Amino acid sequence: MLAERGYDPVFGARPLKRTIQRMVENPLALEILAGKFKEGDHIIVDLSRDRETFTFRKEAAVAQPA
Repeated sequence: MLAERGYDPVFGARPLKRTIQRMVENPLALEILAGKFKEGDHIIVDLSRDRETFTFRKEAAVAQPA
């Protein structure tokens, strides 16, 4: 979906970069600022059911061997 929305053969990768910022980075930053995620969390990015937005969730912590 990102490639479809950000593709522009005339302008190269710039539209794709802006699309990633608008659809992934900015919404994720807002959720981090709201306290949903903290340093060290592993965040999974999924496409929503409506295929128009992305959702963010924490990955379950995996115990590290000692």
